[in-house]
Amino acid sequence: MGSLGGLALCLLRLLLLGLQRPPLPGAGAQSAAGGCSFDEHYSNCGYSVALGTNGFTWEQINTWEKPMLDPAVPTGSFMMVNSSGRASGQKAHLLLPTLKENDTHCIDFHYYFSSRDRSSPGALNVYVKVNGGPQGNPVWNVSGVVTEGWVKAELAISTFWPHFYQVIFESVSLKGHPGYIAVDEVRVLAHPCRKAPHFLRLQNVEVNVGQNATFQCIAGGKWSQHDKLWLQQWNGRDTALMVTRVVNHRRFSATVSVADTSQRSISKYRCVIRSDGGSGVSNYAELIVKEPPTPIAPPELLAVGATYLWIKPNANSIIGDGPIILKEVEYRTTTGTWAETHIVDSPNYKLWHLDPDVEYEIRVLLTRPGEGGTGPPGPPLTTRTKCADPVHGPQNVEIVDIRARQLTLQWEPFGYAVTRCHSYNLTVQYQYVFNQQQYEAEEVIQTSSHYTLRGLRPFMTIRLRLLLSNPEGRMESEELVVQTEEDVPGAVPLESIQGGPFEEKIYIQWKPPNETNGVITLYEINYKAVGSLDPSADLSSQRGKVFKLRNETHHLFVGLYPGTTYSFTIKASTAKGFGPPVTTRIATKISAPSMPEYDADTPLNETDTTITVMLKPAQSRGAPVSVYQLVVKEERLQKSRRAADIIECFSVPVSYRNASNLDSLHYFAAELKPSNLPVTQPFTVGDNKTYNGYWNPPLSPLKSYSIYFQALSKANGETKINCVRLATKGAPMGSAQVTPGTPLCLLTTASTQNSNTVEPEKQVDNTVKMAGVIAGLLMFIIILLGVMLTIKRRKLAKKQKETQSGAQREMGPVASTDKPTAKLGTNRNDEGFSSSSQDVNGFTDGSRGELSQPTLTIQTHPYRTCDPVEMSYPRDQFQPAIRVADLLQHITQMKRGQGYGFKEEYEALPEGQTASWDTAKEDENRNKNRYGNIISYDHSRVRLLVLDGDPHSDYINANYIDGYHRPRHYIATQGPMQETVKDFWRMIWQENSASIVMVTNLVEVGRVKCVRYWPDDTEVYGDIKVTLIETEPLAEYVIRTFTVQKKGYHEIRELRLFHFTSWPDHGVPCYATGLLGFVRQVKFLNPPEAGPIVVHCSAGAGRTGCFIAIDTMLDMAENEGVVDIFNCVRELRAQRVNLVQTEEQYVFVHDAILEACLCGNTAIPVCEFRSLYYNISRLDPQTNSSQIKDEFQTLNIVTPRVRPEDCSIGLLPRNHDKNRSMDVLPLDRCLPFLISVDGESSNYINAALMDSHKQPAAFVVTQHPLPNTVADFWRLVFDYNCSSVVMLNEMDTAQLCMQYWPEKTSGCYGPIQVEFVSADIDEDIIHRIFRICNMARPQDGYRIVQHLQYIGWPAYRDTPPSKRSLLKVVRRLEKWQEQYDGREGRTVVHCLNGGGRSGTFCAICSVCEMIQQQNIIDVFHIVKTLRNNKSNMVETLEQYKFVYEVALEYLSSF
Repeated sequence: MGSLGGLALCLLRLLLLGLQRPPLPGAGAQSAAGGCSFDEHYSNCGYSVALGTNGFTWEQINTWEKPMLDPAVPTGSFMMVNSSGRASGQKAHLLLPTLKENDTHCIDFHYYFSSRDRSSPGALNVYVKVNGGPQGNPVWNVSGVVTEGWVKAELAISTFWPHFYQVIFESVSLKGHPGYIAVDEVRVLAHPCRKAPHFLRLQNVEVNVGQNATFQCIAGGKWSQHDKLWLQQWNGRDTALMVTRVVNHRRFSATVSVADTSQRSISKYRCVIRSDGGSGVSNYAELIVKEPPTPIAPPELLAVGATYLWIKPNANSIIGDGPIILKEVEYRTTTGTWAETHIVDSPNYKLWHLDPDVEYEIRVLLTRPGEGGTGPPGPPLTTRTKCADPVHGPQNVEIVDIRARQLTLQWEPFGYAVTRCHSYNLTVQYQYVFNQQQYEAEEVIQTSSHYTLRGLRPFMTIRLRLLLSNPEGRMESEELVVQTEEDVPGAVPLESIQGGPFEEKIYIQWKPPNETNGVITLYEINYKAVGSLDPSADLSSQRGKVFKLRNETHHLFVGLYPGTTYSFTIKASTAKGFGPPVTTRIATKISAPSMPEYDADTPLNETDTTITVMLKPAQSRGAPVSVYQLVVKEERLQKSRRAADIIECFSVPVSYRNASNLDSLHYFAAELKPSNLPVTQPFTVGDNKTYNGYWNPPLSPLKSYSIYFQALSKANGETKINCVRLATKGAPMGSAQVTPGTPLCLLTTASTQNSNTVEPEKQVDNTVKMAGVIAGLLMFIIILLGVMLTIKRRKLAKKQKETQSGAQREMGPVASTDKPTAKLGTNRNDEGFSSSSQDVNGFTDGSRGELSQPTLTIQTHPYRTCDPVEMSYPRDQFQPAIRVADLLQHITQMKRGQGYGFKEEYEALPEGQTASWDTAKEDENRNKNRYGNIISYDHSRVRLLVLDGDPHSDYINANYIDGYHRPRHYIATQGPMQETVKDFWRMIWQENSASIVMVTNLVEVGRVKCVRYWPDDTEVYGDIKVTLIETEPLAEYVIRTFTVQKKGYHEIRELRLFHFTSWPDHGVPCYATGLLGFVRQVKFLNPPEAGPIVVHCSAGAGRTGCFIAIDTMLDMAENEGVVDIFNCVRELRAQRVNLVQTEEQYVFVHDAILEACLCGNTAIPVCEFRSLYYNISRLDPQTNSSQIKDEFQTLNIVTPRVRPEDCSIGLLPRNHDKNRSMDVLPLDRCLPFLISVDGESSNYINAALMDSHKQPAAFVVTQHPLPNTVADFWRLVFDYNCSSVVMLNEMDTAQLCMQYWPEKTSGCYGPIQVEFVSADIDEDIIHRIFRICNMARPQDGYRIVQHLQYIGWPAYRDTPPSKRSLLKVVRRLEKWQEQYDGREGRTVVHCLNGGGRSGTFCAICSVCEMIQQQNIIDVFHIVKTLRNNKSNMVETLEQYKFVYEVALEYLSSF
């Protein structure tokens, strides 16, 4: 046992001696700082230990001082980790001190791996961290081994001043592998390693984005094929292994490419090599990726010509990296694919040899050094070259077809090579002489080689030429002279036909047609009897035809029947045939009845007091016999008798009793109706009976009598009498006898003269007494007729006066509580108000033959009648004030030129300078005036507070203006200039103004009228800070709200800018409706305690004066019931020069005040609408009227009357077939002219642009498309950016209302392609969506259009039965505008004729907008605005009421 124990002890000692580290070669060499032998504590060497997971860390072991029992532990002093019992992946770090050096270091060390079971205890990694950066990946490592002893390894570290590095030893445990990892004898040597290769300095690499980056790693030492070399990034990521190349026996190199250069960046890389002896690490080098430069701004355009463009590259501001070594310009046409690039070597560059009127896209290219250094092109400058003059005019122009009313031209086609411009006009100019007056016209030609000139006059010599023009010039063709062919003539002027009627003939004459259309060769007159007053007349043969030569324009028609109406049809003829006929009617005069023949026999019976005669019925001639009369005439002795056989009939009925009083020789014995004498029958004269009121007394036996029988016919104011003598009785001896049965003369009343009647000579009595009796009788009759006429006139006048006084009420001062109920009178027949004459603003009442005169007031319902007032003025004196009630009559007479008229009244106003303006004329203030003749008077000018050091800073071109009983209520000033904006805001603050009224646009007719003096957000003007709070845009004006604050003041004021945008560039507004709403809004929103209202246009004279005069006079009318416009303007001009600057503006002020008084203020606040609506809609049982009905009657009165000249385009012959009705035509000023081209079709469509409450021209109101206007309809939708179409009528083939859209497919309508997208139905609404595009211009893209077909409005109803369903259409429309077109698109609204239904829908939309934006409802104002542009908007009272009802429904939905 003893020997065995000794042997074991010996073996243990031998084992311990084997584990001891052998002496290191060169162990005695001097080690630099950073090395450590671990004989002392490692901290003395500057080393540190990082505690690992769960206490896994490096420990310093010294077996000499503290032996280890585990034989796997080596002997000596060293650093060690024990991996026994550790989980995999636990790490322990031993950190060397930071090292600085400017050359290659070599660090060598020894490591030891041991375990009892001969399995690897883990891994040892070595890191080299530079400049405190990331640890990265290991540069050296060993794992999976067990060493037989200490193993030496080297680290060749290349670093350079001023960089520093740190070496880190990391041990990593492996679960289930107990053992030890030790490190000892770390040395930092000042010479290269013996085995590990060392790297030369790795150089930085700079490349451009997208280019390959290549690093070259050069190392000193020997290369072995087992060595591994790679590139390590700063963050530790390694690249793939590189292929090396041996340079010589002591040097080799490797090249590696870095792929990630896609974006601008700076990253760091180093080379690492692993050999048998250790690892080599290079310094970090930077990979700098530069971005090629790109200009920020497009090139600047300096000049444009037809074939050149001057540009400035604008390469100073770039995106990317410099330096810039090359500038290039790349240009191309926007429609082509080719591009050219030119090098630019000067600040400006000229592109030559371009094509005229071509759009080019120009970009700038910049280049920096290096491959791929050219950056992407900068933003483009898109511009177009100018047009060049046409090469020549149209050539080979000839007339290929000549007709009566049209000519067809043909010319040689030309293209861009001739026009040298894509935008050009080809027009035909022609002139002719008609009625000794020369006419000239011009038409634009849309076709390429031929054109038909229509609408010409027949048989006219026309001189014409073609003009080819573009914006740069024009060229003409040769002039052609041609005569149009003859055509059938026009109608004979109806008013020229004059007829002279007689009993049996008519003389007729006429004038040639106004449009002869050639040489008149013949006239044809057809006549026929169309009716007679005599029912027994046979008119079957009363017809015929007459031809007259060209120089015969009259004819006498004979053989006609009396009392008969004849129809005469006249038409003229040329060589082309007869023109249209014209028909007139003329009636012949009636004739006296034809008396029957009587034999010369004695009476049937005769006594002393009676005589019996035979009565025979007379034959009517032109009119039935009205009555028969028996006349008894006393025959007295006469000295002489002339024309005894012709005796006058008896026209004045005298009864027997009156005959004695009147001393008449005759009396009426009987009057018989024709029905009493159907056949021949006897009659006894003197039978003492009464016949139809006439007593037939017995005859006197002592007297001689003649018995007469007469028949009367009456018609059309004529009375014709014929009579015969039937018998005589007791004729005295010596007296001349007349044979019974002799016909007597025919009598005509004074109202009608018979041209065929010969007046007999009057008989001369033999005594003076008889002459006196006759004269007295005549005088009595004349006096009697005069008295009767006077009485009748007085009764009529009294009746008219009572009628008028019952309907009239005297106009007193206007009070705010007036609720008039009187209706318009209809009994007036004043010449000044006849409907045939033009009245104020063209107002007429189309439903009446005469215009009633309403009382003028500014209340809500201003309908009363008033007495007429005489308006004639003495010379050189103007009436100082006019009653509101008389204003309509006054303006009407002034416009007609009665009295002095507006011209002379305006000329009586003071014009030009009337007071001193010395301050404004000072040299220091001249540049503060926009115009030299519109400056401030000294006595009324606004004086600003003087700024320090500037005695002239108190001047601004502004004057105080007095209002109605309010001094200095306004400030009239010019539109601010750039030099006066600060002064303007100083004035606003100083005067404490809360309202600015702007009655001009910034630019009009290309001229600056006023600078923009307000901010988009916040701006400081001098020491005034102005901030925009809110902008409220409306169709005719904009309201902007600001806060204003002065430096040094805590007060913040609110100010509104009322900007009226609808005043036209020339003249005055067509109607005052919009301006009156604007005035009311200013008055309502201006605080009562605020300072003056600042009013300006451009000069501060014309429009400014109009606004102030209207506002002042409306106050006067409201408080006094009178207006004094003349003296108001005179007072305004005394305070500022030339306020209300033109006569046209002066008349407009009158018209505006009249419209305000006629229409009143009809706005109702939303909060009061429900209660007020029931009051104004309630029917008055006495008058059977309501305030809404009265309101609608006023609307009809003030609706402008449309004149033919207002619709001249729609009345052109070529546009007739595009109108459903010639009675419903759009006004020329409201027409949306079509832009897209469709063959030879004109650019006219029966449509009108209409404002909504918020947006100008928001609606396009039109008729349902006719079959020939469907293409025009879709052109309208496309050209005017319409996003919605609202259809309010039913489809009806009988009225040519067919479907005009495709169903579930696509269709082309002219140049517009309409593609169906989708459709759905919701109650009474069919909602479709279409996609439309112009196939002639596909580059314009497509548009989405919704189509709302409202099917809940039956054709037989004026209004739809459901208000809710129509409101649903309005809401769908609003939603579509908000979601899809940003409220930019227009809406097409149509019904059958574009009238009542369309107007009702537009009015409802505007009412909804008004409720949302202003919290008021003003149906009257909205409908009046619509009717200003189209008179048939909201046609009936039911539709007008319906708008009110929908507004109530809309409010109920909230």
